[in-house]
Amino acid sequence: MRIRFVLGSWRHLLLPISVLTLAACASQSVETAQSSDTAQGGAEVATDMRMSSPPATAPVPAEPVRDAAGYQRWVADFRRRAAARGVSDRTLNEAFEGSEFVPRIVELDRRQPEFSRAIWDYLDSAVSDARIRQGREQLGSYAAEAREAENRYGVPATIIGAIWGVESNYGSNFGNYETIDALATLGYDGRRTGFAEEQLYAALQILENGDIDRERMRGSWAGAMGHTQFIPTSFLAYAVDEDGDGRRDIWGSIADVMGSTANYLKKNGWQPGQTWGREVVLPPNFDYAQAELDTRRSTAQWQAAGVRAVDSRGLPMLTSASIIAPAGAHGPAFMVGPNFRTILRYNNATSYALAVGLLSDRLGGAPGVYGDWPRTLASLSRTEIKDMQRLLNELGYGTGTPDGIMGPNTRAGLRAFQNANGLTADGYPTHELLRRIRAAAG
Repeated sequence: MRIRFVLGSWRHLLLPISVLTLAACASQSVETAQSSDTAQGGAEVATDMRMSSPPATAPVPAEPVRDAAGYQRWVADFRRRAAARGVSDRTLNEAFEGSEFVPRIVELDRRQPEFSRAIWDYLDSAVSDARIRQGREQLGSYAAEAREAENRYGVPATIIGAIWGVESNYGSNFGNYETIDALATLGYDGRRTGFAEEQLYAALQILENGDIDRERMRGSWAGAMGHTQFIPTSFLAYAVDEDGDGRRDIWGSIADVMGSTANYLKKNGWQPGQTWGREVVLPPNFDYAQAELDTRRSTAQWQAAGVRAVDSRGLPMLTSASIIAPAGAHGPAFMVGPNFRTILRYNNATSYALAVGLLSDRLGGAPGVYGDWPRTLASLSRTEIKDMQRLLNELGYGTGTPDGIMGPNTRAGLRAFQNANGLTADGYPTHELLRRIRAAAG
């Protein structure tokens, strides 16, 4: 089949693709779990291709009034700037005639959840029996397209299917917001103007190229589009015309969806023939300071340190493997390799990459997770995590600026406190641990 990559004749219109960290999810079916607000270790800042809510450059002290009249003034100004950059009148008219301000998008963008789902709750839905069953049905229905994408790009059909399932529940929930209106609303709101305008210019180029018309260019409130939630800049860089019809259609062509998703992973370092990772058993004396993505050893080295296989499949043979323990010493552990880190390029949350890997395994007939999750442990709220970070700083266990997010610095500070107090130093936050920290701080 003919594969078409189109960047268009007005590539100069686009800003450089931003390097972003995950703050929220693009589709309603994906939620960040407590232990995985950012990828463990923080060694690689991912260019998140379907990032829905990049961090605002500065807090807004007083939210300005946003209304339809102000939106139309912003659109008029943006149209002038876009025309000066070479965007055609035809494309601008198609994009902005009838364009409307969407207050709900401003509300969603400014929402900052106080509570996060525990990773086991997230995985229960992301890798549910219903999703596994539906995924197998979909891969059966589109076996030829899946096989073509796997053969061309070296990415297993089950991985493609897993991303499809987690991102949009196999196309049943990829959002119904008009992408132009969503991005223009975000640009007008002013909290994420740089990101929104970059994506809006890219969306205009997609219209100019004729890949999709404005009415069908739909997706999440944050501008992520189609079955596997490409933001516009990623669409321009990675989407392919797998079915050879002259358009890159990630909304209606499953061949294009699978090819584009596989191409994204291939271009971001997918290593054919390697697994993403596998559940493992850690030795009783395991040093959880080593359970970070920026600690990498060969499988043989981890095995020599006492890491064991969980079943007859054995340990994955990897030359650059990390151990992750999303629930600390309370739950299962996993050995992950370069392909896990490639999945993080799609969405920089450990919970997301783990869901994709585990769902892929189940789609291929492998068993689920053997270890038990600590389901009786309640998640800490964002406010409680900020309080914990503040107290650890006061006690001399530096965690950085308190932000309510469990990152590598916070885990390191927690482990230092646990070590000093004779506790298992796994860096996992619990209410009992917070109680001890408050008592120590007086």
